Amino acid sequence: MNATQTGIIAGLILGLAATQGFIAFLVTLAVGFVGLVIGRVIDGELDLSDVFAGRGKDK
Repeated sequence: MNATQTGIIAGLILGLAATQGFIAFLVTLAVGFVGLVIGRVIDGELDLSDVFAGRGKDK
């Protein structure tokens, strides 16, 4: 199991544990997505440097 799979599973489990109301599905989905993104960054499949660096600095 790679970090992406571990991240999404951990995010979904934490989301389920943290929710106890009407919007449980949406909170679980959001936390699962965050776990997926973090797992992909750890695996090196997603590079966030373009997002944080900006595009106007090269000119």
